[in-house]
Amino acid sequence: MSKKTTTKSTRLAPRSAAPRLSPAEQKRPIELPDGMWDQIAQKAFALWEERGRREGRDLEDWFDAETVVMEEIHEARE
Repeated sequence: MSKKTTTKSTRLAPRSAAPRLSPAEQKRPIELPDGMWDQIAQKAFALWEERGRREGRDLEDWFDAETVVMEEIHEARE
């Protein structure tokens, strides 16, 4: 007698539909409060210099600068 193996099919839960953005909305940058973009850019440049002007790490410097600036804003509001 041959033994039949059955496999349990796994169904993934349907993903919630994310709202679709128009092409104009997809290209529009995130709006930041006045002066925040400049603060982040200045901090990212300062981090880049502090870290030895490493090439290819621009996003890391930018994201770290965003974190620092956001923390400074949060602390100032408290």
